[in-house]
Amino acid sequence: MKESRLVYIASPYAGDIQSNVEFAKAACRFAVSQGATPLAVHLLYPQILDDRIPDERTAGIQMGLRVLRACDELWVCGDFISHGMQAELDAAKEWGIPVKQIRAEELLAQEVPDRSMEMV
Repeated sequence: MKESRLVYIASPYAGDIQSNVEFAKAACRFAVSQGATPLAVHLLYPQILDDRIPDERTAGIQMGLRVLRACDELWVCGDFISHGMQAELDAAKEWGIPVKQIRAEELLAQEVPDRSMEMV
């Protein structure tokens, strides 16, 4: 079996957090559909760190950059680049990590309806 690319998913988190989390999940599903293994640290770290506390936000960004360094590619997802995403993009460029821009319409066109409530 061929090993899949490990891709770092960058998409907005702050602001409309609920919508942004759903978008990040869609980006991860899109990556899987493309044969990649996605990593979206902004779906993990806010579970254990408080993004409203500056020191914890900084720690989350720094840990995310450490994870990015281990990835094969950075996928910048959506049509807006947040402050945190810009830090990830700058680091990827500095470290020679390939960057792929994925527009929101491309991601959402791949969405499959939620069937979790369908009867089997």
